[in-house]
Amino acid sequence: MEFQLDQAIDILSRTPATLNGLLRGVPDGWTMGNEGSNTWSPYDVLGHLIHGEETDWIPRARIILEHGESQAFEPFDRFAQFEKSKGKSAGELLDEFETLRKRNLIALEEMKITSDQLARRGTHPELGRVTLGELLAAWVVHDLSHIAQAVRVMCKQYSDAVGPWKEYLPILAH
Repeated sequence: MEFQLDQAIDILSRTPATLNGLLRGVPDGWTMGNEGSNTWSPYDVLGHLIHGEETDWIPRARIILEHGESQAFEPFDRFAQFEKSKGKSAGELLDEFETLRKRNLIALEEMKITSDQLARRGTHPELGRVTLGELLAAWVVHDLSHIAQAVRVMCKQYSDAVGPWKEYLPILAH
């Protein structure tokens, strides 16, 4: 499928409601459970998505549009959520994520990105040359992969409880 900015915005706009419907008001066992040591809970995923809204997608898009390849992106701290989310409830994180996402989608639309600009290049500190279109496509896939991760982690909380049905539930095999 070819990248289409309007379709990307449509998917990105749905993520807060998807996570809200999945996580708001459920007991902590669902939001705080993980898959074992050094794995993330849905709560951790929320914090990670918030940090991305603050420091990743829109700031990097602006760098590409304003500086091209001459200014590399700041490295992204994939683990900042562990400190930044401390003391916050899942509901607070959901609210914060929704607010930040709305703000960022407005900023993205205000950029009035053209198809020519999607080909503009920036410099990722690890990946090297990337285009604005690739960055925005990665934003969509990043959202969807973390939604899938949250769902998978929630499923794992009942891994033993499903008994013999486990063999019919491939999500529990990962």
